[in-house]
Amino acid sequence: MRRFSIRSFSTFFLSASLAASVGVLGNSFVFSSSRSSAIAQTAQPLTIRGNSTEANARTGVVVVKGNVQINYPSRQIQATSAQAVYFSNERRIVLSGDVYVLQQGNSLRGEQITYLVDEGRFLALPQTNRQVEAIYMITEAPTSPTVPATPNTPAIPRPAPTPFSAQPEFPSPAPNR
Repeated sequence: MRRFSIRSFSTFFLSASLAASVGVLGNSFVFSSSRSSAIAQTAQPLTIRGNSTEANARTGVVVVKGNVQINYPSRQIQATSAQAVYFSNERRIVLSGDVYVLQQGNSLRGEQITYLVDEGRFLALPQTNRQVEAIYMITEAPTSPTVPATPNTPAIPRPAPTPFSAQPEFPSPAPNR
């Protein structure tokens, strides 16, 4: 059983195509996938920082503890927690301990939040006798005006209509003699 452990402030990267293998590079863990070359070409980094990191190459499980910070720029996700457990084979991350997730202005807070990477979905659980808090930024739909907009240029006034006249507009033809 191969186990890696790094104490102090450590960082590791997960690829979005994620990992079957774990490599150690200095104080960083780099995960790569051999799923397909097309997926590997579109891989985007997911960075997890914490006070300590332990990775098991055989099981593909990585545990990060203490002041955990997650940054996933391609999906605009930032998160903090006390602990993060990354299950590379299942492509999910379980955050626990005062978890806060921020994505595109929306936020989620709970005791345990699971992120399903392939689905881009969060599952949140509260502390006992507490609730999960979710704040969503909702943009108002533009309202269509009931009266069509008029241009800013003034309208050219039309001449007032002349009243009906009993006089014919055209002269009458001359009588034939």
